[in-house]
Amino acid sequence: MDKVVSTAAAAVADIGDGASLAVGGFGLCGIPSVLIEALYAQGATDLKVVSNNCGVDRWGLGVLLHAGRISRATGSYVGENKEFARQYLGGEIELELTPQGTLAERLRAGGCGIPAFFTPAGVGTQVAEGGLPWRYDTAGNVVVASPKKEVRSYGGVEYVLEESITTDYALVRAAKGDRHGNLVFDKSARNFNPLAAMAGRITVAEVEELVEPGELDPDAVHLPGVFVQRVVVLTAAQVAAKQIEKTTITGAAGPSISGASGGSVASVSGAVCD
Repeated sequence: MDKVVSTAAAAVADIGDGASLAVGGFGLCGIPSVLIEALYAQGATDLKVVSNNCGVDRWGLGVLLHAGRISRATGSYVGENKEFARQYLGGEIELELTPQGTLAERLRAGGCGIPAFFTPAGVGTQVAEGGLPWRYDTAGNVVVASPKKEVRSYGGVEYVLEESITTDYALVRAAKGDRHGNLVFDKSARNFNPLAAMAGRITVAEVEELVEPGELDPDAVHLPGVFVQRVVVLTAAQVAAKQIEKTTITGAAGPSISGASGGSVASVSGAVCD
């Protein structure tokens, strides 16, 4: 029952080329950055990644993306990752965009053994009707597009059929965990991490604090250990190495300026990884 693995490198050693990964986190909050760095060092390539977003340039999944190690991504947001946008528009990576709530439910359904479900999100759009560009060629032509999906009416309302997601592995980060793999997530890190963990056939969790079995209040556990196969305990330095996704600098008498610097600064705030 003791699922603690000595190092992050050992925990991801068997992830091979072409593996599919569900990766937790939201923006830079709650991302399993230590496991991602270990996977980068391990060398696996041609990875199929399922995550809300793909990190930012050179941080989080952006580390693997920048190295050309991700061949396909399923997510809801490209965001401000310029390298992600460049690879997608340049035909270097395949991207399946899906509504954020639908993505969350596809992961949850996969973990619960539900093959598919109907949702109203996307009805009347290319999400249901097909034709969303999944891959371009180098000339900007669409070479792979999303398929048309089944639509049914229930109670006079139309719903589109979405298939669940399961992956070979899942990488997640938790604020606290025990040796049995029971996990507790902090604030916004709770949104995608439990769902990603459920979808992975082998789930690896990096935890900021390890406690002994029985120390966690069962009512406080967000993800039971049945979904977790490996636990990696972070060092104090790894716990502290959290990035700010976006800073906002407020002038003494002026409006907030995002991503700017210089001038009189009254306060600085940012979205920090939980």
